[in-house]
Amino acid sequence: MYSDGVLDHFHNPRNVGEIAQPTAVAEASNPVCGDAMKLWILAREGRVVEAAFKAQGCVPAVACGSWLTESIKGKAVTELATISAEHIEAGLGGLPEASRHASMLAVATLREAIGKLSP
Repeated sequence: MYSDGVLDHFHNPRNVGEIAQPTAVAEASNPVCGDAMKLWILAREGRVVEAAFKAQGCVPAVACGSWLTESIKGKAVTELATISAEHIEAGLGGLPEASRHASMLAVATLREAIGKLSP
């Protein structure tokens, strides 16, 4: 049902937790399914140097949060807006149609954080 990428990021999630002094913290939730995600970002000199997340929800929600934090590390803050739900899904090897809400949740959380990173 789930791709190897989804299962790997679910069973071995990267960057779970909090950052002590983040540049931005953002939260988003899906009122339909109840999934929630919180994202911490530490940026220095316009680049993401650390990212962490916590997710409450389904297998794909955890996998999407893990993949997202891995993918944004080292990126310029200005590049973050280019990340889409489709990028996350492709990075994980695909998501079932019924689970696409998880990639949208991750992007919504990222968009909230971008707003707090921008001057």
